[in-house]
Amino acid sequence: MKKTRFTGEQMVTILREADEKPVPEVAKKHGISAQTIYGWRKHFGSLEPADVKRLRHLEQENGRLKKLVAEQALDNQLLKEALGKD
Repeated sequence: MKKTRFTGEQMVTILREADEKPVPEVAKKHGISAQTIYGWRKHFGSLEPADVKRLRHLEQENGRLKKLVAEQALDNQLLKEALGKD
């Protein structure tokens, strides 16, 4: 995945600035395209900078839990095969 030069909190701060000023003006000020701001708006919506940290933490936890569930499903499948139950 492509790394960005802005953190999530910075992106949300730029979005809040774009809510108050014209998007092309804000984009030029920060050296990004207006389309980038619209993409961020689609992703972050109405989040505040503090919410981005929580969202990132929840996404990481969700990924970890999904991995655990997948491992459990594989273990269950292996046990069923070993017992001869298909």
